[in-house]
Amino acid sequence: MPLSPTLLAAIPLAIWIYLFLARGNFWQAREENIQLQPLAIWPRVVAVVPARNEAGTITETISSLAGQDYPGEFSIVVVDDHSEDGTGALARKAAAESGAAERITIHSAAALPPGWTGKLWALHEGVQVASEGKPDFLWFTDADVVHAPATLKRLVFRAEKDSLDLASLMVLLQARTFPERLLIPPFLYFFLMLYPPRWIADSNASTAGAAGGCILLRRNVLAPIGGIASIRGEVIDDCALARAVKSRGGRIWMGLTRASVSLRSYGSFAEIRDMIARTAFTQLRYSLVLLIAAMTGLFATFLLAWILFFAYPGEAWLLVDTAIALMAATFLATVRFYNLSTVWALTLPVAAVFYGYATCVSAARYWVGRGGQWKGRAQAVRRN
Repeated sequence: MPLSPTLLAAIPLAIWIYLFLARGNFWQAREENIQLQPLAIWPRVVAVVPARNEAGTITETISSLAGQDYPGEFSIVVVDDHSEDGTGALARKAAAESGAAERITIHSAAALPPGWTGKLWALHEGVQVASEGKPDFLWFTDADVVHAPATLKRLVFRAEKDSLDLASLMVLLQARTFPERLLIPPFLYFFLMLYPPRWIADSNASTAGAAGGCILLRRNVLAPIGGIASIRGEVIDDCALARAVKSRGGRIWMGLTRASVSLRSYGSFAEIRDMIARTAFTQLRYSLVLLIAAMTGLFATFLLAWILFFAYPGEAWLLVDTAIALMAATFLATVRFYNLSTVWALTLPVAAVFYGYATCVSAARYWVGRGGQWKGRAQAVRRN
């Protein structure tokens, strides 16, 4: 006997009531407002920038790092990870032209050892170079991100004020093209749903997450967790690092910012699909059961209410309309964070379908030995 529309409508409504009330208010996408105050001593910081085939962005990235308005001692290590597009040469040129060449080191990474992902090997190499100066903090930042001049100062102040061991900022991703406007705000929304910032900061909660484009880490927490080597094979490296720090009793925090911007653009749906597919099946721990559960959850959460809305007009309208309203209202905060029209708040179900498709692509690539594709490397190796 088929379920009635009323019983079916109760499923997405229950899900959205939970998400709205009991998921750490993840949907309140707000830019972090850190009120700066003077510190008696500003800690010594070294930025570590892993770079592989970033010729299009490395110059701007180095320029923004060299232009940091930071009162303490600050230097930069750029790790050229076997680039094939002249990234290393452009980095050296940018360092010479930055007016801060004496603070910038360009390091060529050694050959990638078995069992390591490329980015983590580059970070490991950069940490070894940076640690020679015994910095208080390491600032891991991507080679395609431009930071506002006060970014480092604000991060360090937040870490010192709240005694944080790891502080990260989710940088602003591009949302200019149609594929980006449709799919990038949901990327932030889904990430925050998985890793609510309130839960990340709560020392009593097990949730641990970070945004890999901008992570400030106390150097002295690396040794207790086994260094970067302890997470060397992780594809979702930022959250793995946060988890390692928090599991040892470290205090972590993640916020949002518009002041640090990713230069990477996605002009097509295929590019965004590949970005999602790189880590989606890893998030599901390479499990077919979890994949099926995830697809079922996507359907029940984002599609079922809309299907009932059109298939059974007028029936269970209060349950259906409330579920749809909660869906749109929670997504609206993210849409506004990206300064997009309110109309985009209704497109979340379309994005959910695309993310489901990309997750299935991620699983298929893993099963044929091409998982975790990034910069020409397959980083998620199928386990026998």
